[in-house]
Amino acid sequence: MKTIAITGASGFIGKELSKFFSTSGFTIIQIHKNDFTNTTVLQEKIDKSDIVFNLAGASILKRWSSEYKEEIYKSRVDTTHLLTQAINQSKKNIELLISASALGIYDNKKHYNEDNASYSNDFLSTLCQEWEKTALKAKCRVVNFRFGIVLGKNGGMFKKMLSVFSLGLGAKVSTGTQALSFVHIDDLKNAFYFAIENASLHHAYNLCASIPTTNDNFSKVLAKELKKPLLFTLPEFVLESVFGEGAKVLSDGQSIYPKRLEEAGFTFEFTCIEDAIKNLCLKNKKY
Repeated sequence: MKTIAITGASGFIGKELSKFFSTSGFTIIQIHKNDFTNTTVLQEKIDKSDIVFNLAGASILKRWSSEYKEEIYKSRVDTTHLLTQAINQSKKNIELLISASALGIYDNKKHYNEDNASYSNDFLSTLCQEWEKTALKAKCRVVNFRFGIVLGKNGGMFKKMLSVFSLGLGAKVSTGTQALSFVHIDDLKNAFYFAIENASLHHAYNLCASIPTTNDNFSKVLAKELKKPLLFTLPEFVLESVFGEGAKVLSDGQSIYPKRLEEAGFTFEFTCIEDAIKNLCLKNKKY
């Protein structure tokens, strides 16, 4: 079987993908943060690989000071630049680079797919655009997966919210009307496998369920599934006091459809928020 090198392998999504592909017979090589300061080590790991997953990036759920925004940028764009350089300099022909991006590349004015897209001009959208452009410099097949909110029991937003909602302390964010496009972690893993198996996939793909929801509906469905009340609202000014400009990640949202993936033949198992939450809560029996 083939070898996959993974940046960001210690994160929630990286761990899930590492486990999924190692149990599917692939060999996994982890590329660590320190490897980007030693181009020799980075090159050696790339030279042993057939496929590269690029998931590296500092958390965006922190206060966005000017210094931290620079860290967010460098941890994505600069590391991707070093990664594409190593791929292009490799004596081995790398088959595929799958690089993470985000639905934050879009504005929130309409319901979009890849072909009728309108991008925002804020920090997050500009970051995603530069991130994708940098990945496309790799001289191999490149797939930029634009992640929706990734829902999984072992990490990310869902794990944190599950703990809060299970105590009856769940809350919608601001008005709750903001769109929430999501993807179940199982669908994400299967989409990565689909991209490996289908050489026709190139460039940008929305990786999200076909039926977006809203923050309010997500909160109601989770509270109902856990048989807990939903009594609170988290005002936007509270988020801004904690996260500054970064509060936009929680108070804003995009309504997105995965047109290109579905047209390529990929089938999502969890297309609506009710099915996704029911499945994840069943996997957390202690709640």
